[in-house]
Amino acid sequence: MHETGRVGVDIGGTFTDIVLVTDRGRTIAKKTPSTPGHPEQAVLTGIGLVLDEAGLEPAAVVSVLHGTTVGSNAILQKKGGRTGLITTRGFRDVLEIGRLRTPGMFDLSWDKPVPLVPRHWRREASERIAADGSVIEPLDVVALRETGAFFRDEGVESLALCFINSYRNPTHERQAEAVLRDAFPEIAVTTSVAVLPEQREYERTSTTVVNAYVLPVLRDYLTSLAASLKAMGIAAPLYVSNSNGGLAPAALAEEKPVFFVSSGRAAGVAGAGDLGVRIGEPNLVAFDMGGTTASASLIRDGKLSRTTEYEFRAGISTPSRFIKAGGYMMRVPTVDVAEIGNGSGSIAYVDDGGLTCVGPISAGADPGPACYGGGGDRPTVTDANLVLGFLPDRLAGGTLVLDVGKARAAIEAHVARPLGLSVDEAAFGIRAIANANMARAIRAVTVERGLDPRDFKLLAYGGSGPNHACDLARILSVPEVLFPPAPGVFTAMGMLSGAVEHFLIRGIHRPLGSLDAVELSELTDAMAKEARQEMSARGLGATDVALRFEIDMRFTGQDSELQVGFDPARPEAELAALRSRFLGLYREVYGFVSEDGVEAVNIRLTATTAASDAGTDIWKGLRADVATDERQPASRRTRPICFHRGGERIETLLVERDRFAGSMIGPAVIESADTTIVVPPGSIARADGAGNIAVSIDA
Repeated sequence: MHETGRVGVDIGGTFTDIVLVTDRGRTIAKKTPSTPGHPEQAVLTGIGLVLDEAGLEPAAVVSVLHGTTVGSNAILQKKGGRTGLITTRGFRDVLEIGRLRTPGMFDLSWDKPVPLVPRHWRREASERIAADGSVIEPLDVVALRETGAFFRDEGVESLALCFINSYRNPTHERQAEAVLRDAFPEIAVTTSVAVLPEQREYERTSTTVVNAYVLPVLRDYLTSLAASLKAMGIAAPLYVSNSNGGLAPAALAEEKPVFFVSSGRAAGVAGAGDLGVRIGEPNLVAFDMGGTTASASLIRDGKLSRTTEYEFRAGISTPSRFIKAGGYMMRVPTVDVAEIGNGSGSIAYVDDGGLTCVGPISAGADPGPACYGGGGDRPTVTDANLVLGFLPDRLAGGTLVLDVGKARAAIEAHVARPLGLSVDEAAFGIRAIANANMARAIRAVTVERGLDPRDFKLLAYGGSGPNHACDLARILSVPEVLFPPAPGVFTAMGMLSGAVEHFLIRGIHRPLGSLDAVELSELTDAMAKEARQEMSARGLGATDVALRFEIDMRFTGQDSELQVGFDPARPEAELAALRSRFLGLYREVYGFVSEDGVEAVNIRLTATTAASDAGTDIWKGLRADVATDERQPASRRTRPICFHRGGERIETLLVERDRFAGSMIGPAVIESADTTIVVPPGSIARADGAGNIAVSIDA
């Protein structure tokens, strides 16, 4: 049989990563500069490079697994579709009202996010559903058509429909959707019951609006990418990484893009979990640093941390269990990730108060850092690292030549001279500030959750993560850092370990004690049937679908829930055990429990089925390239590096990763085509049999 392969793709702000894994165990990875104006161009270029190196034709590709920042960038840059909202009379201003709170109690400088839909594009419908689902006022179809005509004349591309209590009775929303799609086929329509059929008017409205806002942009991108892949000769199915670390067919991502806003970064965490299980490391902090952002997530007892709502905001974005109202709410399943706008391309500057700041604005791929020679003249973290000696003079396998003169000039003009510092002092300060910023993200998923980072190992990946990881470990007193095989393209690798997922949710708001076993079985059976039908309709096998059910539970009077798993095959036994299971989880998260009654709010279903060859050891092909003998590299190349502010530069050994074996004491820099691992003085680096490098900090 002919050799075939699967392709993982991750588009970052600076580089696009491509990984090809073949059915014969070969793994080939490439980094190519991102093309922000037309992201698919970098994807096609990268796929062409890996296929050429593998000696395979495009027809040999059996699936393309894709993570993209198109959705998140559309929100961040306010470049989504022209979006309108139709809601029940009296609820026009739900987006402004929000949760009636601020993310920081004493932050007087905070500005509320500007709604994605301006007020003049938010219109009211004549209809009303009662809290019990009964119809109080029928939908006025004539007025609805007039509203649709208004949006058409305004050039609105996408509409969000969110009627009060539609989660109890979706009749009016579905009727309005049918009317609008028939009368105005050029306008995309998103209903709240299609993306979030549960209570909470603000959360449901916000999630629906985000879906409608991102939909035209992500739909156009995925349609263009699929057409380009087909023209290239790749007829394989296209899957997109979702915010929960799984995969879904591109057609679903085009319909419900709100589930894919965090596409990509979640795949890296999923890959970290998969690798951790295989190497016997169940407790990890997954740290990812790319060109634009850095993120951290927790893997505990081999399980990924997940949540059901997320707020996208500038600065540091965290799951909103503790910090609320700071951004655009999306109540969707997502990997629990803290993300900060601090990457290797983040721009350093001196603010009006004379303080040096780094990020969140990034130089991106175009023009890129000053040292790229692409026209950028603002200093970035990459420029600082190059000046200090932490980076070689070429990146991405030698395809990108760095200009240290331009890096020094940018730092001199914008940071060193205004502060009266030397270029080296300014560069060291930029790196130190970037490290402090990224340490916040790690603290957000450990210390702020009542967990000690010293109880975990730091798994570092991303193109820039290995350059900074040991510094972060020292700041946080983490004893050991792990660097996986091919960390620079790790997120793209992680997609290859993912399973295809489909989500369903049903509202059941009532006291836990009033749940009936027969009713529960009927509901879960109906949800399971719907999930299998959906998977089958999208060309996925319906017979090997794994179903995971959870119940959202809370104490009576609370406004937030925890998800408690249960087995629908044993309804009576599970109902008897749910309260104690919830109390145990609540104590673990919050440190105490109440004697109050417990409510069941929603039932959630996650249906998964393996993508082609998912579940195989995707890291195996990388291990073959790792030296297994105990000889140290023959090369004695060195480079002077500034490890301490104001200190002398230290001649540091440079080691090629594919020749590194055994162990060595830092300082050292371990180089590969995809990243640079910095081993500080006094730390010990050692290679293991699984292709990883472990560094013991200050051992």
